[in-house]
Amino acid sequence: MARHERLSTLLDMLGQREKIDVEDVAAELDVSAATIRRDLDHLAEQQLLTRTRGGAVANDLAYDLPLRYKTARHVPEKQRISTAAAAFAAKGMVVGLNGGTTTAGVARALAMRPDLSGRGDAPGLTVVTNALNIAHELAVRPNVKIVVTGGVARPQSFELSGPLATRVLSELTIDLLFLGVDAFDPDAGAFAHHEGEASINRLMVERAERVVAVADGSKLGRRAFARICETTQVHALVTDTDADPEAVRAFEAAGVAVQAV
Repeated sequence: MARHERLSTLLDMLGQREKIDVEDVAAELDVSAATIRRDLDHLAEQQLLTRTRGGAVANDLAYDLPLRYKTARHVPEKQRISTAAAAFAAKGMVVGLNGGTTTAGVARALAMRPDLSGRGDAPGLTVVTNALNIAHELAVRPNVKIVVTGGVARPQSFELSGPLATRVLSELTIDLLFLGVDAFDPDAGAFAHHEGEASINRLMVERAERVVAVADGSKLGRRAFARICETTQVHALVTDTDADPEAVRAFEAAGVAVQAV
């Protein structure tokens, strides 16, 4: 197991158990106790956990991990989801992207589509985003016009939120929004962990003609702290083949077109 995968696994364990022991985890992951100690020390330096004698306990930040650690989770699934979701876009569209590792993957997939290249000064796509990492990645693409909302950045997710973001979004119309979520329940709707991000994402949904949620199966049938929108406001969901079939049927019954890849 590569180190970044091991770090992500340790944080997952902490999220589920709230407390882990060095010796027990070393046996589970088939690595030395010294390796686990070094990993836990590294994560503690990043303030993602609290070291204890012989192990570690979770803290609040472990619940909302910085993007660089989330990228190691469900990588093959997210790549498939991103590629499939990007196919929804058509040349000339105004596309919205909120923050998240899956939507960042969608941004890369859009940039790689040769049929979306612009002609002359006209862009192939206009992308509206409140995610600094997505804007940074697409800014060098000559076929993409980037509109960044402005606002105050959260270091955990690189998303901009607040009154400045609201003011910009209220003046725009989005043809197609790719909505990344922290949780998506067929009855309760789409959720984010942070209320500020949920508020901006909700406005992006309201400004969009069509909304495509992108979420791996681990996020389905779950709820988080702040609701983004109702399920009926989402037109399509792109997820992976490991998604719970019962949850998929519930989304379809609610009128959401589900594509599992």
